[in-house]
Amino acid sequence: MTDEIDDELWDDDEDTQKDKYLTFHLAAEDYGLDIACITEIIGIQKITVVPNMPPFIKGVINLRGKVVPIMDIRCRFEIEEREYDERTCIIVADIKGTAVGLIVDQVNEVIDIPEERIEPPPESGGRSYSRYISGIGKVGEKVKILLDINTLLFDEDPE
Repeated sequence: MTDEIDDELWDDDEDTQKDKYLTFHLAAEDYGLDIACITEIIGIQKITVVPNMPPFIKGVINLRGKVVPIMDIRCRFEIEEREYDERTCIIVADIKGTAVGLIVDQVNEVIDIPEERIEPPPESGGRSYSRYISGIGKVGEKVKILLDINTLLFDEDPE
């Protein structure tokens, strides 16, 4: 009986993150990341530049004794860079045991987007970053571009 209760609690814990996305603003659009991979959100801080990195990897930070690489999503998407301000945030994600910081213009909120409200991503259409999209979430009259964190972090070559 105890095992059944523990299993039920575990299932409930898993369900609390299902269909939840952390949304953020970048340039003129709203994006979302599966909340399951997000560990924390921090303000922008001093980034140590590391030589010979791709242009979208801005460097590393020391986060409580752990070195975390920092990716600027604007640069990854080839969107014009802008100065960081008080709304600029670093979303720290844990992907396959690796912590990575993602610089975004502004974090919005955590929202529910049920699977049935998510459309497949559009065909490339010439935009190089469309390969990073896992789907388009419909939220009322608005849409959120849902990103595939693994492709975003680990895909080096454009298709």
